[in-house]
Amino acid sequence: MPRLVSPALIAVVLLAAPLAGCGSTTGATSAAAAAPATGPAASSPTASASPTAQGAVIPLSHTAEPRLPVTVTSADGQRVTVNAARRIVPLSGSLSELVFSLGLGSRVVARDVSTTFPQAAGLPLLSTNHAISAESVLAQRPDVVLADSSTGTSNATAITQIRAAGVPVITFADPRQLSDIDPRIAAVADALGVPQSGAALTQRTDTEFAAIQPGAHTDGAKPRVAFLYLRGKSAVYLIGGKGSGAESLITAAGGLDAGTAAGFTAPFTPITSEALAQAAPDAILLMSQGLASVGDVDGLLKLPGIAQTPAGHHRRIISIEDGELLSYGPRTPAVLQSIVAQLFAEKAAK
Repeated sequence: MPRLVSPALIAVVLLAAPLAGCGSTTGATSAAAAAPATGPAASSPTASASPTAQGAVIPLSHTAEPRLPVTVTSADGQRVTVNAARRIVPLSGSLSELVFSLGLGSRVVARDVSTTFPQAAGLPLLSTNHAISAESVLAQRPDVVLADSSTGTSNATAITQIRAAGVPVITFADPRQLSDIDPRIAAVADALGVPQSGAALTQRTDTEFAAIQPGAHTDGAKPRVAFLYLRGKSAVYLIGGKGSGAESLITAAGGLDAGTAAGFTAPFTPITSEALAQAAPDAILLMSQGLASVGDVDGLLKLPGIAQTPAGHHRRIISIEDGELLSYGPRTPAVLQSIVAQLFAEKAAK
């Protein structure tokens, strides 16, 4: 059996996952641009025209004024009261995406390293490798700070210092699957005093999901899809298993998560020829910057065991921009549509 990754390494990998998105995304596949969601939501009066920039967030066209104060329960159990939301600091790309999608992007005053969509590009950067400086956050004079649970845990001292300065900090459970999207939208909208906008964004997102049909082969067989996490410069080569965060997307697209089907019970397992033979993927899903880090498809096929898999033999590679793939937010319908299109493309079957 392949050797499992230690819990400590898994934690490092999950925290590092968005890092490549902080650099240039030239040449990266943006799901939002390559395969925008279609159907009734495309003409919804609550959605603005699709931006031309790759990976751009589409905000609600109607921007509601926050009705504050509100008191909510943070994911870490704290009861937090938000009195104002004129200056918002989200400490993850996923949370930034939600705030911008709710139409409150003009109130965001800073970003973290995983916030890679174009509307946020000009904002001050507050984190390096997900290390948050309380002084840098407080220098932005925020009314409220939003953080994912993993960010709050890995930066507990900074979060305590920010709260001690009188700034409300609300943490949210990290999204891991498609079913987390609706409650996450509602939680962020409620915390910012715009519950009606949250309901409108949820409806728009659900409508976009409903317009997507899972792919299918004529013989009814579901292609086995392996999610690979690659960081070539750091010599990190991992295959996803149960809990990787990609299973939900692969299943919804009409595929079968190869790592889970192979019995990999840890979120990530080191890539070996044995592990790949056990997973036997028909297609490989990965982040665009991860693919670039190993020399694109030709470089990927040089990794031990890749070329010997059905996916490697047929060069069936699915690539999604880093900041979008596992964000589990309003851009996820476009991500899912892109996975379906790439997985079941006629050229991939040849």
